[in-house]
Parts: sequence; structure tokens; C-alpha cells
Amino acid sequence: MRGNPVENYDLIIIGSGAGLNLVDAAVRSGMKVALAENGPMGGTCLNRGCIPSKMWIYPADVIRQIEDGARIGVEAKLEKADFELVRQRTWDSVLKERDGISEAVKEDPQVTPIRDTVSFIGDRTLTASGRTIKAPRIVLAGGARSAIPPIEGIEDVEYQTSETIFDIEELPKSVIILGGGYKGCEFGHFFSAFGTDVTIIQRNTRLLPNEELEISSAVTRKLGQHVTLRTAHDATEVRKSDGGIEVISRDRTNGKDVRDQAEMLLVVAGVKSNADWLDPAATGVELDESGYVRVNEHLETTAPGIWALGDITGHHMFRHTANYESQVVWHNMTSEHKAYVDEHAVPHAVYTYPTVGSVGMLEEGAKRGNLKYLVGYNFYSNVAKGAAMANDHGVVKVLVEAGTRRILGAHIAGPEADLLVQQVVYLMNAGDQSYMPMAMSQVIHPSLSEVLAGAFAHLAEPGAHHHH
Repeated sequence: MRGNPVENYDLIIIGSGAGLNLVDAAVRSGMKVALAENGPMGGTCLNRGCIPSKMWIYPADVIRQIEDGARIGVEAKLEKADFELVRQRTWDSVLKERDGISEAVKEDPQVTPIRDTVSFIGDRTLTASGRTIKAPRIVLAGGARSAIPPIEGIEDVEYQTSETIFDIEELPKSVIILGGGYKGCEFGHFFSAFGTDVTIIQRNTRLLPNEELEISSAVTRKLGQHVTLRTAHDATEVRKSDGGIEVISRDRTNGKDVRDQAEMLLVVAGVKSNADWLDPAATGVELDESGYVRVNEHLETTAPGIWALGDITGHHMFRHTANYESQVVWHNMTSEHKAYVDEHAVPHAVYTYPTVGSVGMLEEGAKRGNLKYLVGYNFYSNVAKGAAMANDHGVVKVLVEAGTRRILGAHIAGPEADLLVQQVVYLMNAGDQSYMPMAMSQVIHPSLSEVLAGAFAHLAEPGAHHHH
């Protein structure tokens, strides 16, 4: 074993994001644990994901609300958007939490932190920092990182990714964002609200291609009032220019080249699995064609005694899903009866302008599964509260199985979409998963909940709807 004495543990966990949930459970049950982390403690969510991005984005929401006030007769002027204060609040929050985790891990005699990249060198045996570690049980929770697309010249310029962007000390006057998925839409919202000139270059023909078309359209319309959107554009070259960078992209609709210049380039064009750092083949763990760890419905990998959860599996890249999966892994590691992962009601939100909330199937998925389904639409402008807000874009789309009334999915764009969709998540995990409890409930009038209840009241055969 390369001459190092082998250190034996009851459990090795790779990754300190949702992996920390397992550290806690293992410590409580008396196990001796090694925790490997090659970045800041707390993983993506805390350090370069959900937490810092929401600390940035909530102020952007407030700015847009102030502007939207003009439509209801409240004209206010923005005195100052204080990025320095936003930065400070972000780092105060992140560092306090990060330091808390580091301290707790350091002080726990049952936990050995290994602050390095570990890699497999044999059956359930890893090496890192000149030590060899081994355990009968190993959990791969090492996450994913930004993927950099192979665009000519990109390695010759300075660019930011979601790993580095939260370190910037001042706002750029202009930014080009490569990628129009959820990160591109969230950062586009933030920077544009704070007065930066934003251009989003997106290969797909639309923004948020993993959302329903109606949801993408609402975001395109509202965000597009503040951001230059170049969808169906292939970035072909990046080069230095006066005071920043230039991106050349080809518009696929007409074959023409477009040149954009900005002070800063932000690359959020997808992620890749961190599994390649681990050399998983050395312990018999198979990866899929995209490099993610293959797991079965119990989150077991192809190697006995090794489980995987979270972004490294490539399934649903949300912290709440990884937290849920960590419970499944713990159960399956410690009990006779195996639990299955249930993915029928995985919710998520995109904190852009407007907010997006989504759970369950897209209409495309219902079609592919040959399900008999009904679709219900509603618009914020149809309900009293939406009208009071002068909301011109909010939309709800729900999918229900015909006959059983089982909810298949719900997709919302508009204020509080994340809270509204959560009401559906609870129904999808109750009883027969039907929407009947909502149909039988009194709905506070005039609240935004009426826009959701109304969508279920308007169910019809697909294609029968008159769009707004």
C-alpha cells in the first residue's frame, strides 16, 4: 500500500455538503469516521451555491419590486444598490457557518478530517496527503464542478465561474454570461438589477430548457426587459479586447456572427462530476457515459459497501434532494430492510425574475410515459391578488392523470412561485396524490393561492386550452 500504515475507519465520507448529515448520524451511533473534503467545508450549497446566491438575489428582487411599483402608482427611486454591504452580509453568513462546521469536525474525537483530494488505490482503500485509509463502508458525496466548454481562446482570457464569482470585490460595468440555464438566469437577474449591463449567450433555443415552455417564455419576457438575450447562439471564440473580453457567437437562426464585448465573462454552461478526481474504477465503482457515479434505487454503487448521493450521481442537483438521499443511504447502511429512493415529487426553484417553482413531470414526460393526462393553466392576472399586483406575466401550469386525479406535476413562474409549488409537493406525498384536498378546501380570498387552486379547477384535455 505504498508503504503507508493503513488507517482503518468504520465509515469514510467524501464531500462535506450533504455528506455532513452522515457524519452526524455516524458519530451519534459510535462510529469512527473519516471525512474527506478538498474545498471549503460545507460544500457547494454553502460556499458557492444556494446560500451566497440567495444573499445576492433577494436584494435584486427588492429592486425589481420597487420598479414594478410604478405600475400600481407607487413611484420610488433607487437611491443606492450597495454591493459592498451585500458582499459583507454574504461572507459573514457563509464564513460563520463554514467556521462552525470546521470547528465541530476538528473538535470531534470520532471524526478525522482529511482536507485533500482522495483517490482509490484498491478495494475500499483510498490515499491522500501521504496517508492510506480504509473502511468497510464508503459514501461518495463529492459533488460536481463547473464545466468549461471548449470554445476557442477561452483559456487565454480571465473568466469567472460560480466557484469564483462570489469573491469579486466590485461590480463589473458589463458582463457576458455563457449559459442560459438556472445559474445564468439567476446571475443575469442579480447583475442587471444592480445596474450591470448583461448579455446572456445560450446555445439552446430557449432559456431554462429543462422547464416547461410556458415557464421559459415568462422568464424570457420579463428577464429580457433587463438583459440582452442571445438564444440559439453558439459561442465560437473568446478573446481579450480593450478593457475586457469579446465573445463571438453564431446565431443559428440566420448563420450570422455576433460580437459582444464586456468587462467580465461568467461561464455557467453546465457542470461535470467530481468522480474523475477519485479514480473510482480502482474500487469497482462504475461511472455513466457522462462521468457520474452509477447508483441503483437504493443509492448503492456497483461496488459493495459503497454508496453515492447528491450531485456526483448527476440526477437531481439540489441540496434538499441530497439531504433526502443522505437519509436513504444512512437507512440502507444500517438496517436490514432497504429503502428505495422516491423521485416522483422532487421540487426546485429558480430564483430569477420572475421566480420559478417546479415539481414532478413536464408535459413532455407525461407524453413519453403514454399517460392519459389533463392540463390546467391559470394566470396571476386572473385572480384578485394578481390584479392588485398588476402582474402581467405570472403563470401556473398543472398536469393531472385523467381518471385517478393523481397530480403529475406543477410549474409556476411569478412572485412566490417557490412557496406556491410547495403546496403541491405536500399533496403529491399524501394519500392517493390527488388534488382533491385542494378542490375541497376553502382558499383564502384574495391570496395568490387562488391562482394555483384555479389551475386545478381549469383542467382540460391537452391542446384544448386558449392561451393568454
